[in-house]
Amino acid sequence: MTDDLQKFLEELRARIPIAEVIGEKVKLTKRGREYLGLCPFHHEKTPSFTINEAKGFYHCFGCGEHGDVVKFLMTNEGLPFIDAVKKLASRAGMQLPTFSQASQEANAKRKSFYEIMDMAADFFEKNLRLPIGAKGLDYFKNKRGLSDETIKKFRLGYAPDNNGLKALLLSKGIAENDLKELGLITSPEDPSYSSHDFFRARVMIPIMDKQNNVIAFGGRIMDNSQPKYLNSPETPIFNKRRILYNMNNARDASFAAKRMIICEGYMDVIALDCFNFSYAVAPLGTALTEEQIIEAWKVCNIPTLCFDGDTAGIKAAIRSIDRVLPILRPGYSVNYIFLKEKKDPDELLHTLGPQVFEQYLQRAKPLVDILWHKCKMNKGTQTPEEKALIEKETYEEVNKIKNTQIRNYYGQEMQKRIYYTFGKGSVYSQKREQPTTYKAKTENKNSYNFVKKPPLNDMFMRKIVAAMITYPELIGKYDERLAGFDFDKSVMAKILMEIIEIYQDDSQIESDILLEKLRLNFAQNINDLWEIKMYREQKTGIADIKAEIDNGLKEIMLKQIDKSIKECITLISDNPNNKDLMLKYKQLNAEREKIISEQK
Repeated sequence: MTDDLQKFLEELRARIPIAEVIGEKVKLTKRGREYLGLCPFHHEKTPSFTINEAKGFYHCFGCGEHGDVVKFLMTNEGLPFIDAVKKLASRAGMQLPTFSQASQEANAKRKSFYEIMDMAADFFEKNLRLPIGAKGLDYFKNKRGLSDETIKKFRLGYAPDNNGLKALLLSKGIAENDLKELGLITSPEDPSYSSHDFFRARVMIPIMDKQNNVIAFGGRIMDNSQPKYLNSPETPIFNKRRILYNMNNARDASFAAKRMIICEGYMDVIALDCFNFSYAVAPLGTALTEEQIIEAWKVCNIPTLCFDGDTAGIKAAIRSIDRVLPILRPGYSVNYIFLKEKKDPDELLHTLGPQVFEQYLQRAKPLVDILWHKCKMNKGTQTPEEKALIEKETYEEVNKIKNTQIRNYYGQEMQKRIYYTFGKGSVYSQKREQPTTYKAKTENKNSYNFVKKPPLNDMFMRKIVAAMITYPELIGKYDERLAGFDFDKSVMAKILMEIIEIYQDDSQIESDILLEKLRLNFAQNINDLWEIKMYREQKTGIADIKAEIDNGLKEIMLKQIDKSIKECITLISDNPNNKDLMLKYKQLNAEREKIISEQK
């Protein structure tokens, strides 16, 4: 077990939200970026006790009490330090380490490590401005388009290929073993050669913790050598699984904007910052981890994961699902965007501009959509066996969610999608028992089901199809809603289903591309859709088209409910004392009134 007390405490604080612990003792109200409540340490009528979740501390402006989650348990429950730590460790599922005198010495050494890393960052910064670093400065300023202000903000630098860092730090009395432990120098396998700088002939990007301490570096090579990026190894002050690059800068901006972008690399983060997307962070050369997601949630409830639109980006997104699902909790999730044309954020911003990137953010897809895409990806949907496989794997994915409440909702959502995609052959339609808690509700023998799915006629489906082709962003607004209506077996119904299937594979598809894909199987029918030409020539706005569809759907629903009310009245006349029928009658009328009120 580790003897590094400080490292253990940081891990403990990272895993346990301080507001969650204090919220069990104090009634809290969310106010901006903080929580507010009555101080548990002195009597007061006006709340002055605040909690800053992002920074991990509480403070009372009335009595001056201040501390972290460990101190709160010590003060509030009268626990000794070690007992408070044990209680929190048990809560977090962590094994309590053995504390020793060595751990206290390690804490002191840790502070000196920060100083050494800061000296290294200064060295790299200065070299960037010297003739030896001219190539690196040219890379940042001309190839990446960075201003002097940005270079200074991110403390960008250059590592020369002359072992200058080792020489400098040794001259200041720093032990060579400390440099090795911090990953600043490395020893060749051949013992006859001396150690040398770990980073050589690379532009340098310092990695900082939330307190702005330099804890590691990332270095990019200037030619086509491999690896292109080289990161510091794990050290006593650097755990790459938990740190998100630029969180020290992005934290406040993210909280203010209620946004966070998690992209794939350092330069993407820096480019986004240049275009005023100052709430971007990135993992450190590895796939996104559970610890990093939890760190992000401390600042933003639903960060947006940004991936390149190529195969590698999609695979990375799929891997992230496995990290997120088990740790989902109410109100906390992730969104996704995929950049087209094989562009990363840096390339897209410089070629297409920030407005285009903002459009991607506006159309971000929720986790549930990406999960559904994962379950269908690279699978056939024609035979019963293929459909059953998708259904089986879908529920296996849902079962990874540990939170019972969220798991149930995901189960219900996937039931709808399976039914909508595969029709009456699915378990959702057949009302069979689902895996784990997803058991569809069946009606008892004495209940009456009057409201059938309202039918969509061919003419109205033509309008919907034309609208979705004209404005593909409408597909996502209506795909699930249309599952509540009954389609006939017309060609137009098949086209509508095809549109939704295409959209589920590419949620950012453009109108002309969608049109061409549909022509592969429905060329004549698409050519006969005069509504598309009408919408385009008249430049009908998306808001007007949406209002037309909404009103049409409500009218269809209203007709179906009126029909059901008449059937109900007929049965009540024969069974005047039937409470179930009377209840149904009231429910139908309430539903009718609701639809009418929404039309006004």
